[in-house]
Amino acid sequence: QVQLVESGGGSVQPGGALRLACATSGITFRFYKMNWFRQAPGKQRELVATITADGKTHYLDDVRGRFTISRDNNEKTMSLQMNALRPSDTAIYYCNAVLEDHQHWGQGTQVTVSS
Repeated sequence: QVQLVESGGGSVQPGGALRLACATSGITFRFYKMNWFRQAPGKQRELVATITADGKTHYLDDVRGRFTISRDNNEKTMSLQMNALRPSDTAIYYCNAVLEDHQHWGQGTQVTVSS
């Protein structure tokens, strides 16, 4: 059974930092492209960051330079280090794994940035 489980969300003041983690099971992790998406209230889900199977990274313009995506193929985990957080980063963050026509989602973790 495939499972993607996010952790690390929470509440933080503007300018603060959080580190999200996605633990996976049931997939051959090293072959998957891994993504972080987010969805704010009343908005569409958007792609925040991607790390390919060979380690290439891509970022939403709004988070480039503040967020860092990484993966550990041995532990089958992915992380998102989020620095200099803004109120506009408030959203539910989702872990996503893609390999050809296979796609899996986590349940999401809430990130709230507020003073």
